Amino acid sequence: MAQSPLEQFVIKPLIPLELGGVDLSFTNSALWMVIGVIATTLLMVLATSRKAAVPGRWQNVAEMFYDFVHGLVDETLGEHGKPYFPFIFSVFMIVLMGNVLGMIPYSFTYTSHIIVTGALALMIFFGVTIIGIVKHGTHFFTLFAPKGLPLVILPLVIVIELISYLSRPISLSVRLFVNMMAGHTILKVVAMFSVMMGAAFGALPMLLNVGLIGLEVMIAFIQAYVFALLSCIYLKDAIELH
Repeated sequence: MAQSPLEQFVIKPLIPLELGGVDLSFTNSALWMVIGVIATTLLMVLATSRKAAVPGRWQNVAEMFYDFVHGLVDETLGEHGKPYFPFIFSVFMIVLMGNVLGMIPYSFTYTSHIIVTGALALMIFFGVTIIGIVKHGTHFFTLFAPKGLPLVILPLVIVIELISYLSRPISLSVRLFVNMMAGHTILKVVAMFSVMMGAAFGALPMLLNVGLIGLEVMIAFIQAYVFALLSCIYLKDAIELH
């Protein structure tokens, strides 16, 4: 019997553990999060430890990610962004590793679960809000009441701005998890059909599958970029109240 394409998203306990009725099992999702952290650490620390004048392959990759995120933060936040670069870089790498590692056969895509993307989005939402309040005090709430508006429509605008602000973690988390789940599901379905149609159509189904894998890798990078970019934009709003 063929395996369901959704089977790859099932969270399974690897080390069962329960304390006070709370399930604290170490799962396949947690395992691949740990692998993501280790892979990021090895890439950024070991690949750049020699700091060669002529960088090798891995040093080039590490520096490429660093320069990419640095450019993103600099273009979005300017000089205000320097203190927040480590945070944005960490968010980018966490999302990127979750997306890319999930392309490995028999792995687990932890960014395909709303609980993971939702936790990241809420962390960014509350962090940005706290930064805005600490920096501006009660003046931060003028973000919901743009200057120059007639008093007649001001209450309506405040409600719209507040709803828009509170919906940020929803849009941020849903966008990522839906793209990863949909992409990996399509890959699984196409892979299953490729095997079944191989005898009739030769290498054509496999070539289609390779093309979809390339597209999914590109989407993995794009989604990590979008997640980091929106985090920068939210920070910019909190810092500059624009």
